[in-house]
Amino acid sequence: MKIQELGHVVLFVSNLERSADFYKLTLGFQEITRQPGLAVFSAGRTHHELLLIEVGGNPNTDRSAKPGLYHIGFKIGNSPEDAKMVYRELLAKGVTIVGTGDHTVTHSIYILDPDGNELELYADVSDIWKTDPYAVMNPVRPLDLQA
Repeated sequence: MKIQELGHVVLFVSNLERSADFYKLTLGFQEITRQPGLAVFSAGRTHHELLLIEVGGNPNTDRSAKPGLYHIGFKIGNSPEDAKMVYRELLAKGVTIVGTGDHTVTHSIYILDPDGNELELYADVSDIWKTDPYAVMNPVRPLDLQA
């Protein structure tokens, strides 16, 4: 067997309306359907990339490293300018930004969704990984997106 691609992500959420609105209105996912207890989204690459299932409870506020999901990455562009534009948009929308980083092949913005799940919004800025796969392991450098 060989996995061909990451197909979709399913998240349990505490409040479906709040989370669905965040993924639709803040991140721009196309909402396929919203029904009692669930919402389905696509970015257009496949039938669905994100499914939210409401389970109630409280958002995750524990940011400590432990086994389990760390973050989900979503591509937002192909240039440093794309990352800067998205950064400004996130600030204007009051989204919690927990960090940024220059990963050589990507410029990344790390945010939290309404349930405290960490999301990486990244722009591809180099295709060096195609000839040097180890480039993804380069040390993370500071990234100033304010300019």
